[in-house]
Amino acid sequence: MTPKIARFLSDHAPPTPCLVVDVDRVEERYRALQTALPLARIYYAVKANPAAPVLERLVSLGSCFDAASWEEIALCLAAGARPASISFGNTIKKNQAIVRAFEAGVSLFAFDSTEELDKLARLAPGSRVYCRLLVENDGADWPLSRKFGTTVENARALMLRARALGLDPYGLSFHVGSQQTSTEAYEAAIGRVGMLFTDLVRKGLDIRMVNLGGGFPTRYQDDVPEIDAFGTAIERAMTRAFGNALPEMLVEPGRFVVGDAGVVSAEVVLVSQRGTDDKRWVYLDIGRFGGLAETEGEAIRYRFRTQHDGGRTGPVAIAGPTCDGADILYERSGYRMPLALACGERVELLSTGAYVSTYCSTAFNGFAPLAEHYI
Repeated sequence: MTPKIARFLSDHAPPTPCLVVDVDRVEERYRALQTALPLARIYYAVKANPAAPVLERLVSLGSCFDAASWEEIALCLAAGARPASISFGNTIKKNQAIVRAFEAGVSLFAFDSTEELDKLARLAPGSRVYCRLLVENDGADWPLSRKFGTTVENARALMLRARALGLDPYGLSFHVGSQQTSTEAYEAAIGRVGMLFTDLVRKGLDIRMVNLGGGFPTRYQDDVPEIDAFGTAIERAMTRAFGNALPEMLVEPGRFVVGDAGVVSAEVVLVSQRGTDDKRWVYLDIGRFGGLAETEGEAIRYRFRTQHDGGRTGPVAIAGPTCDGADILYERSGYRMPLALACGERVELLSTGAYVSTYCSTAFNGFAPLAEHYI
């Protein structure tokens, strides 16, 4: 909760549910990452929050962009980004999306399979490509290891095939999982990438980039390491793996840049003691279908602020407003809320600038999409 957001909520009391993002805070987080990893180029993960004010501010700061679709690429271009500053980082791309990106001047593409590589050779000839490795996601609250990435052995063959197909085998990438709380995860992944990188150089490939992905965390319920700790661990691991011959380094932060810059303001729809256990049930006018999808499995545990903070509390389950039984945010994570909390009052969910507006359904149960304010 930045002072700007607090003033906005106090002065305007916008209808709930709504997301309020302090764009100056976005800039602060971007600069903090630059300081922690001065040798890396920042490719902001657009999927975290693609709002035009966020993209325009990052363009003005010289950021590059990691896009997951043609539509995200178009948003970056509309915000003033150069095509050369955009990476099409999704390993699963429709043919037409590749064609449109290539025609627009995007020349950097991710892949992790023979089939995707062959598509790139046919539809984006001569492009720079990088292969995504499968790495452990231990320590991540939101793992990404099942759907993406390939083995070291397969990546070796794919990179050699890329050269044979006339593409530019530019580099290797990995992702240690979103909301990664362990610096050791980066060190282990860099060690694995370093060995393959060296092997490919020996085979004559002009490979020259390592993409470290994203995953840098935002503080929710629990404390997390500061970004400086990740920077130190990454630089140490890169030096250990590559010595003085460091390759180009890319990072793809999303949550770290925008998460802490946003607050969701919501209304308490009902507080009830249902008699099923000792918990009160607190129902909000925002839930899993309103943008809080990352509460699935109670993975991302947001902090709450109420007007009664500091008073007596009791155990609660917290749920959304829809007629869907899956619309429960927290039931097992030990949340407690003030006993004085009542229907009609506002509560704030902190650090909700990332992966909230983009997960919001358009009209499930007829509820309007989350309103957004960028200040």
